Amino acid sequence: MVWQLNNDLWFPDPQWGEADGLVAIGGDLSVDRLLLAYSSGYFPWYAFNMEREPHWYCPLDRYVIFPSQIHVSHSMRQLLRQQRYEVTANQDFQGVIRGCSTAQGRNEQGGAWLGPDIITAYTRLHRLGRAASVEVWETTGDASSPSVPSPTATGRRLVGGLYGVVLRHAFFGESMFSLVPNASKLALIHLARAMQSAGGLFIDCQFETPLFRSMGGCHITYAEYMQILDAGHV
Repeated sequence: MVWQLNNDLWFPDPQWGEADGLVAIGGDLSVDRLLLAYSSGYFPWYAFNMEREPHWYCPLDRYVIFPSQIHVSHSMRQLLRQQRYEVTANQDFQGVIRGCSTAQGRNEQGGAWLGPDIITAYTRLHRLGRAASVEVWETTGDASSPSVPSPTATGRRLVGGLYGVVLRHAFFGESMFSLVPNASKLALIHLARAMQSAGGLFIDCQFETPLFRSMGGCHITYAEYMQILDAGHV
């Protein structure tokens, strides 16, 4: 069953949703609705150039990475030791979210979901401290490269990163991108280590992918997911 949302702030019991996790359609992308969504295990995901209303998903099979269980391969440990890239947090949220939108021509593909409305909504969350980014920078002598989403006057260029929602000591990953090999992996390792130091609960990956599986992701039930999330509510 798929529910039609109205202007009221509510979400149905996800147990009644579709097998792929789709539970509801409609509503808006306001701050209050997004915060209610994530605190209930929901996230919006829809093709902005094909569908007029947000589609709300809440899979009953969740895929997460617990910060203490992040897997760092031998090759990634070597890359970290080389210190070839600088990794920062919340220095260029706009650069990251736009990089996630446009890298590899994503915004021109059928079914593309990271469009103007999503960018506006999550930028608003970021300004309120409820969304965060991790940036991966490469030092370059040419800061005017047209392939780079966010060149800076200091000779750094943004070559990868990720962003997501921060709520109840958890991080709800939304998207990541890489313009050079392994940049998104570097961002994810940095995020997991920072969360582990701060007592973070988990990184919500939304769905299993080969990358997340290789980095230590695991399946948990929706009931387990909400139990952990509610325990971190302050």
